[in-house]
Amino acid sequence: MKYTGGFCFQVVFFLLIVSSGLMAQVPVETSKEKVIISGSAYYIHKVKKGQTAYSISKAYGIAVQDLTAENPPALYGLKEGQSLRIPVRTVSQQQATNLTPAVHKDEARFVYHKLNPGETVYSLSRTYGVSENEIVQSNKGIEINKLSVGSEIAVPKRVFMTEKQKFNDQEKKYIYHKVQKGETLASIADKYGIPLRVLRRENRNLRFPKVGYYVKIPGTVETLPEQPEQPLTDPSSVVSEETVVKLERPAGFTEIKELEGSMDIAVLLPFYLYENSKRTLLDSTIVKGKKQYNISRMPEEWIYPRSLDFIEMYNGILLAADTLRSKGLDVNIHTYDIKGDTVAITRLIRAGKLAGMDLIIGPVFSRNLAIVSEYAKGLGIPVVSPVSLMNNSVLTGNPKLFLANSSIEVPQKALAKKISEDNNNNLVFIHTDSAGVDPDVKRFKNLILSELNFKMPYEDIKFREFLIYSRSTYRNDSINRLSHALSESINNTVIIASEDFPVESEILTMVHGLSKRFNVRVYAYPSVLYIDNLDPKVFFDLNMLVYAPYYINYSKDNVKRFNQNYKKRFLTMPPESSYAWIGYDLSYYFISGLAMHGKDFLEHPEIHNPELLQIEFEFERKSPDDGFENHKLFKIRYSKDYEVSLEE
Repeated sequence: MKYTGGFCFQVVFFLLIVSSGLMAQVPVETSKEKVIISGSAYYIHKVKKGQTAYSISKAYGIAVQDLTAENPPALYGLKEGQSLRIPVRTVSQQQATNLTPAVHKDEARFVYHKLNPGETVYSLSRTYGVSENEIVQSNKGIEINKLSVGSEIAVPKRVFMTEKQKFNDQEKKYIYHKVQKGETLASIADKYGIPLRVLRRENRNLRFPKVGYYVKIPGTVETLPEQPEQPLTDPSSVVSEETVVKLERPAGFTEIKELEGSMDIAVLLPFYLYENSKRTLLDSTIVKGKKQYNISRMPEEWIYPRSLDFIEMYNGILLAADTLRSKGLDVNIHTYDIKGDTVAITRLIRAGKLAGMDLIIGPVFSRNLAIVSEYAKGLGIPVVSPVSLMNNSVLTGNPKLFLANSSIEVPQKALAKKISEDNNNNLVFIHTDSAGVDPDVKRFKNLILSELNFKMPYEDIKFREFLIYSRSTYRNDSINRLSHALSESINNTVIIASEDFPVESEILTMVHGLSKRFNVRVYAYPSVLYIDNLDPKVFFDLNMLVYAPYYINYSKDNVKRFNQNYKKRFLTMPPESSYAWIGYDLSYYFISGLAMHGKDFLEHPEIHNPELLQIEFEFERKSPDDGFENHKLFKIRYSKDYEVSLEE
């Protein structure tokens, strides 16, 4: 009621201002005096008897709201002799608008751009991807070069899909064979008279082609020899190139009852103990031009910010150990503070402190993880990386290394397969790699094109790359540029190829605004779920499907127990984004797996499937000499009726 009453008061007061202005038509002479206040230019207007906020605003060509915003006391009436600040920028923009001839807006064909300082016809042509002549011809009767800042100029919309984008693969000569029922790569290779290894090399991601998929055949029809029809090979006779043996995963959860024995676990996490031990903070202030130093004491409950996540992870590890101890297993945890430098981990290894461990959890930094995994490999000790890494190259040649959190490659592959289902859509691939050197962007793009090529020839793919810049580069016109890349005639699939929170947030906000005009579907990396400043309504309105490594069902009994135990022991509840969940899950999974299955578990982790809190482990590896990476992703659907559900 307070808010409503305040609003009504403002409306009534505004009407009083306007009505009094209409009745008292006192001439107002505009001021030419300019002053700079806090970096902004203003006219200073002296109020004369009979002048009102309405008459003054009208004289300067600005809105009453603009005047009262700069001069709040004006809301309560004006006094003779009172000084008012009139923003020069607002007056200039209004004058520029008045000088611009009124035109009929055709928003179906044009974007109406408000000129910013320093912009020219040339810069607009580069921004919107149209020629300078097209802009000039779209504004007939207007001297564009004489328009002031704030003037509106029509820019023709560009229809992107009139020309096909050329891909590197099109430089080679291919024909495309549509797979028929019963065909295999071997039978297709025989049909065209080419070696099977050549066909496999050109179609690396296609082992068992499905009916309707396209297979790339190198060469041209004229250069390929005529071959008589060959009897089709039985698909069951085709031997996969995969050399990694996998056992059958249990149908249900692995029941963990009575355990026995003892296990030693090393936990290598960056706790920043030294930083937490410092209880004073030295800062400085400038007083009368001289620097003065102040020493402030930190409160007892203060914790060094960078250690918070890993303290929570350690809390989860402790609770997992407690649970396993209750089942009869003697769990001994050896904890070490390992930060980004290699000094501490090198000393630890030289001292032989890790030699007798049954399992090592951590470290979290890649270079230390490489050192530890190489050392542990010689002793046969499994190492678990608890956090996501930039890439999975550390797995090569480390068969006892496990990445509990997948690298970006795993969601990229899953997303590429899903995006290929939109092969008839207008695909808009958004990224920030202006230099063209980001390997993640390159890989993601190639994965998408490869999946699409299984279903259609390259020349039929409607694919558009969209390079996004910061708002400071194009101000508020990024949304107009993006609208050019979208199609009004067919469905659009927008792909966000960035894990940068500000970039993801800006793109989603723009797409959400455009979704009222365009039929849009959005795909993004799992990191999109952890953007702090984004309204969750965006996910629901866009009906987004997100591939995520985690999902917590708070109605499950084990989740309820975990929350109760956590609160009882640590006097707080872990938020959904807390590392405590993964600390518990990976510890419970690996320690119980080793206790129940021994070394067989390290070769075939798929034989162990206990019920966990927020993660599931589906480990895969490229060869028997490489380490394992978790490939499990949850498909989380945000529906327009504001429900969150899992899709199988």
